[in-house]
Amino acid sequence: MTGDNRRHGVAHPMIEAFPMPGPLVEGAYTPLDKAAERPPDKQNIDPRLALRSRPWDPASCREPELRAELWDWLERVVIWLNREYVWDTAGVIPACWPRHPHLVHEIAVLADRRRQAGLAVTGADLAEFHRSTLPDFIDRMHTRLRSHCEEREHQPWPARGRFVRHCAPETVEVRRRLFAADVRALVEEPSEDGVADLDPEERRARIRGLPSLANEDDTGWSLN
Repeated sequence: MTGDNRRHGVAHPMIEAFPMPGPLVEGAYTPLDKAAERPPDKQNIDPRLALRSRPWDPASCREPELRAELWDWLERVVIWLNREYVWDTAGVIPACWPRHPHLVHEIAVLADRRRQAGLAVTGADLAEFHRSTLPDFIDRMHTRLRSHCEEREHQPWPARGRFVRHCAPETVEVRRRLFAADVRALVEEPSEDGVADLDPEERRARIRGLPSLANEDDTGWSLN
């Protein structure tokens, strides 16, 4: 399915089936699905599972062919969701969704949840998808996008200026000193009997890279 090409007066199904992923994505799911079927105390026996690609977390899919197939699947899922579940324009996933990292992360999880619900042996998971998973996603999407990217082309990231300031060297340094102050408090903290286990300088020497707190008040942020 690539879109809604239905013509008036022509017979067509009332609903479309959920688009399942391709063979590479399904292949990534196979060992994870098998592991999920094990008892909880046996799910982490194979340490290689931690390195497996997880389709619900696109960044973990590092193989180019797998990544390309994942994007194709998510594109088909978005088209399907917009056709099958959206009536009011407020719920439409915008065409520029790949340019919104927050939507990419959430849509991957949404596709995963719907796939799992479709494979379940009862309707409970699908009911949960209808009752909570999808409506909650739409609410979060609407809150984050507000009126951006609704009627017009993709809008520049409104929060870019604040993000740039967040990553500016001077604000990074302020946070670094705050972290250092917290660690320093632990380094110099006495033991429960009121006597330090180690000399403060010896304790500090055990922590590599502890920044100097000299002139910390120059930042304008109080460390107290």
